[in-house]
Amino acid sequence: MSKTYVPQALRQKVAEQARHRCGYCLTAQRLSGMLLTIEHLLPEARGGKTDEDNLWLACVDCNDYKGDRIEAVDPVTGEVIKLFDPRHQRWGEHFAWNEQGDEIVGRTAIGRATVIALRLNRPFLVQARQIWVKTGEHPPKD
Repeated sequence: MSKTYVPQALRQKVAEQARHRCGYCLTAQRLSGMLLTIEHLLPEARGGKTDEDNLWLACVDCNDYKGDRIEAVDPVTGEVIKLFDPRHQRWGEHFAWNEQGDEIVGRTAIGRATVIALRLNRPFLVQARQIWVKTGEHPPKD
């Protein structure tokens, strides 16, 4: 959780840049039933600043699982890898949706490490995605 106040105008700007969805699991705020949070990409505990370039939108669970981490283990290679940075990296380069559209698959070491570390396929979220798929709301088209 942020120790620093983020001005409302900056919060709104970051939310718009993130298209009002979590930068990690891509859950849309309008589908989640709760407000998404402003996340420090480089956590404040590690010296991250509260400026636009270091902020993105995240759901509460992804933000909590990330905590102050910036890296995790790639389950394929066993190497410690930097976590995905939704502001500076493209989601589609590191992740894909499974055939059913309800689970995230890591395509790269960064993607695989992030899927595991942030628990991007937590059961409750996968169940919600299954409903969203049936209603045509998921997966995101972009």
